[in-house]
Amino acid sequence: MEAIQAGWLSILPPVIAIVLAFLTKEVISSLTLGILSGAVIYAALSYDGVVMVAAKTVETAFSTMGATGGSVSKFNILLFLSLLGALVVVVTKAGGSKAYGNWAANKLRSATTAQLATSALGALIFIDDYFNCLTVGTVMKPVTDKYGISREKLAYIIDATAAPICIIAPVSSWAAAIGSSLSVTGEFESDLAAFVATIPFNFYALLSLVMVIILCVTNLDFGPMEKAQYRAKTQGILGASEEQENAAMPTGKGRVYDLVIPVLALIIFSILAMLYTGGYFTQADVTTLQQAFGNCDSSASLVMGGFGALLVAFLLFVPRRLLRFKAFMESITEGVKSMASANIILVLAWTLGSICSDVLGTGEYVKSVVLASHFPVAIIPAVIFAVAAFLSFSTGTAWGTFGILIPIVVEICASAAPELLIVSLSATLAGSVFGDHCSPISDTTILSSTGAGCNHIAHVSTQMPYALLVAVCSFVGYVVAGFTNANLLLSLGTAVVLLLAVTILLHRIAVKKEKASL
Repeated sequence: MEAIQAGWLSILPPVIAIVLAFLTKEVISSLTLGILSGAVIYAALSYDGVVMVAAKTVETAFSTMGATGGSVSKFNILLFLSLLGALVVVVTKAGGSKAYGNWAANKLRSATTAQLATSALGALIFIDDYFNCLTVGTVMKPVTDKYGISREKLAYIIDATAAPICIIAPVSSWAAAIGSSLSVTGEFESDLAAFVATIPFNFYALLSLVMVIILCVTNLDFGPMEKAQYRAKTQGILGASEEQENAAMPTGKGRVYDLVIPVLALIIFSILAMLYTGGYFTQADVTTLQQAFGNCDSSASLVMGGFGALLVAFLLFVPRRLLRFKAFMESITEGVKSMASANIILVLAWTLGSICSDVLGTGEYVKSVVLASHFPVAIIPAVIFAVAAFLSFSTGTAWGTFGILIPIVVEICASAAPELLIVSLSATLAGSVFGDHCSPISDTTILSSTGAGCNHIAHVSTQMPYALLVAVCSFVGYVVAGFTNANLLLSLGTAVVLLLAVTILLHRIAVKKEKASL
């Protein structure tokens, strides 16, 4: 399919999908209409005649969907999701999740420690954001449920410690991709050096982690999240998705290790598989873990890890008769079915992103707008952050966004502000991760709601005020950085103080509104 340059029309499909998702609270139909609108735009600009446009619209939509869903890496992600769904149901039926929840409830004696433990686990699983989202949710749901923490809050903690952690972790599937994109600029000694240089100025990632800690320790919730937490604490309505509400009952015979061992197996097998696919065991020129993680096929590795964990669960449960062979196999089927909605949403989100980037030329349009703009040198980092945030939110992809913008940023800074190159590149990554964190069509947003057992739109709507607040504070930080010649202490300090002050203010406003309504 030959791509076209649709200009400003190229941003309409994601805008339509996002607006409809918020208005209807139904994401599948919204994504479908977004895809069809992109196909209509492509067909209308490429072909004459009403009949031809109608025919080409259908052809464009289905051919793009087929190309997107058919790639090996994306198929592996869908397969991993299905395997993980099977593992969750198997462990739940065996009683492992219930046993772990009871044990953890005795060790973690408050909602605060439960939330902090969830955040810590999210920070520890920094190798891959997909792996992070699903594993943390699987392990911590019994614990957070025990203390009346809403699924929306759990999904936010998972999401805010997924992509924001991976983008500042030197050993992750993100690090090599980002480092290789940065090192081609010729400004850094190596991929790792390029990546590490951007970490201190990646304000969105850093402030997201600060925000999580603030909310876990102080419970200064506001907006839709405050209502969700109030509902969970006073009415016991956690906001679990329909699939979670209908989950199979456990046998009650399980032990704590019946959850811990399969999860550890998932982690260990996935890490070993990443090292294997990255050439650590097979290629002489791959000598470091960072190289191996950078070269790995993360989606294939996760499939290997998921299959290995499921095999361990079989050997752990069936011989002990926690589950009979037939019940084990039925649980696998049930688990795969539970992931059907998430798989459909992922395919539709990928298709919409493919239409924007590969068919309508959304990235090229944004590039032309940026290059044609003339603005003061001091606000270059802030403007770049805003552009990256808009593009990543619209397309739901961080990797695609920084892949498009990094060469543009290097060109702009080389001619206008060489001293702001590093902070501008960091702003590009920070804006890119914003969309990956909170866009309704982002795969990690979808996986976070899936891992937490939370309605997807409920997750998006409750975390959006937090993500936007962090983005605004990051924008202010980049403004300060531009006017202070990239002074890290002053710019990051300003952003953190502003974040804390506004969070307290918004919480007080939310409490006053709640008291007034009583």
